[in-house]
Amino acid sequence: TRTKRLDNNFLNTNHNTILSGKSILFLGDLKHSRTVHSLAKLLGLFNVRLIYVSAASLRMPDEIIRFVQNIGKAHQCGFSNILDVIDQADALYVTRVQKERFSDPQEYEHHKGSYVITPELMAKAKSTCTVLHPLPRVDEIDTRFDDDPRAAYFRQMKNGMFVRMALLRLLCS
Repeated sequence: TRTKRLDNNFLNTNHNTILSGKSILFLGDLKHSRTVHSLAKLLGLFNVRLIYVSAASLRMPDEIIRFVQNIGKAHQCGFSNILDVIDQADALYVTRVQKERFSDPQEYEHHKGSYVITPELMAKAKSTCTVLHPLPRVDEIDTRFDDDPRAAYFRQMKNGMFVRMALLRLLCS
């Protein structure tokens, strides 16, 4: 949604100068996630590396890849195995596999739980790799990871609340 993009932008507003050269890894259902589409478009304005990790049937839509490519600043690449690139990510944006987006329940069952963030997986990541998620989550982030200082999704949610409050105030003033 548009306000989710504002949330994500708010989280990164003070970090624009340090975005240059960073690698942002998107993980999960990239095909259906509107927040991923919006964030990829926004980050396409910066000199960043966008790493897409998903199953082939859940990959980032071609129109989003072309949109970002036409901006001409971000480098994009795709993988199916997070272990191939987890150590390169400066930020990890995780999305859930969205059951409501599947017409075939078997396809959903096949994909759910394919990518799960665990403390063991994150031991392979940079010690500074921030983990974001638009919430709600299902099972894509192990709750044992919640206390890790890199887990920023609850701060992200809190910032989103403040962004929405500010928007409401502007609209009601």
